[in-house]
Amino acid sequence: MSTARLMMPMDANVLGNVFGGAIMRYMDEIAAVVAWRHAGSNCVTASIDRMNFYAPVYVGNVLILRASVNYVGTTSMEIGVRIEAHDARTGKETHTGSCYLTYVALDKSGRPTPIPKLILTTQDEKKRFNDALARRKLREAELAVLRAD
Repeated sequence: MSTARLMMPMDANVLGNVFGGAIMRYMDEIAAVVAWRHAGSNCVTASIDRMNFYAPVYVGNVLILRASVNYVGTTSMEIGVRIEAHDARTGKETHTGSCYLTYVALDKSGRPTPIPKLILTTQDEKKRFNDALARRKLREAELAVLRAD
């Protein structure tokens, strides 16, 4: 799924650089829609991994966000988001950021609920799944360390 947003002055500082928090909000919105569509139920953000900003976004750029389900567990899933800035004056598109978010699907009582598995058909889908599985294992190991403290 993809979406586009025109970056306006309210999204930026006085020098015209778009706030990272504004970009993160839009990233969370598209990831939530992708999660809801896959799960067929309400989903909530459980964690955000590795929000990397590679290049600035400016007022007047069109922010392009592309999101996909990379991995599905029993009740949770990883959504990957790629962020690009399109400069309408030059036509240049710049990869400005990437992020991985984990969502948990909830039933009508607000409890975690099982979600459909992914059907992996392309090599790209299989690679994204395996990469996401490795990130999941790292998250679980980090959580185990935090719980031990």
